[in-house]
Amino acid sequence: MAETLVQFQNPVLSPQEDLYEARACASEVPGGLWQGWIEFTPIAGGKVVRSGRETTQPNRRDAEYWAGGLTMVYLQGALRRALAGPMAVNIARIERPAYQKPAPSVPYSTVGNRESALDPFAAYSKGEFLFRRRLGALSDWHLVNIALAYELTHEPIESLNRRATAYLIELIVNGVRERQEVLDR
Repeated sequence: MAETLVQFQNPVLSPQEDLYEARACASEVPGGLWQGWIEFTPIAGGKVVRSGRETTQPNRRDAEYWAGGLTMVYLQGALRRALAGPMAVNIARIERPAYQKPAPSVPYSTVGNRESALDPFAAYSKGEFLFRRRLGALSDWHLVNIALAYELTHEPIESLNRRATAYLIELIVNGVRERQEVLDR
């Protein structure tokens, strides 16, 4: 059952400059704890407003101690909160998952071998500009090996060995990009 713990003698001024009588109230909640709030009655008449829970105390005596220590500044803040009403809580809209499982942990080709200087699909995933720079740092025989190991061309090795570095880089970049686009669909 709710009780008035303290009836304050001085009126509390609202931000709209209305005067209110204030009283600290409390009640026992399940488990033996006490909750405290403040009620405000307009001196000019009108509806009584109350704050939300201002405190939770272990027993009635501690709730009385809390109420006895409330200052005018605290009461003005509590009145402002009470007049503002309950806080709006935005409830997030929960969407159903678009997929039944996560994306594969390896979003690139698993073809290749340990002889290849790098995995072009992993390198491409870091961005094409960096991928091109990494390819440009490799020798031509590494580029040929990558193209063949990851089946990025059907051109015979003899023909690839005669190609320029720029051709081999474009061959690898275009092959990886095309295969990645297919995997991303």
